[in-house]
Amino acid sequence: MPTTLTLDDDLAGLLRTAAQQKGQPVAELAFSLLRTALDKPERQRSAATPFRIHPHQGVFAPGVPLQKLNRLADELDVECFLDRQKS
Repeated sequence: MPTTLTLDDDLAGLLRTAAQQKGQPVAELAFSLLRTALDKPERQRSAATPFRIHPHQGVFAPGVPLQKLNRLADELDVECFLDRQKS
C-alpha cells in the first residue's frame, strides 16, 4: 500500500545516512525500522536498562560534631522562613 510520510529534515538525513551505510534503499530501511519498532511490545520499547543501587553506610568524617550540623540546619531553616515572611 503506497503511503507518503513527511519526515523532519534531520530525521530524513539520519535515515538516508543509515541506508547508505547499510547499502539498502531508504524505503526498505524505513519499513524495516518501523516493523521492528511496532512488533516489540510496549513494555520492551519503554523499558530502561535495569540498574542496581548499592547502599552504603554513611558516616560523618572524624571531627565533625553532629550537634553543629543540626544547629546549622536549624539556622538555615529559620533564615529561609524569615526570607519568605519578608516577601
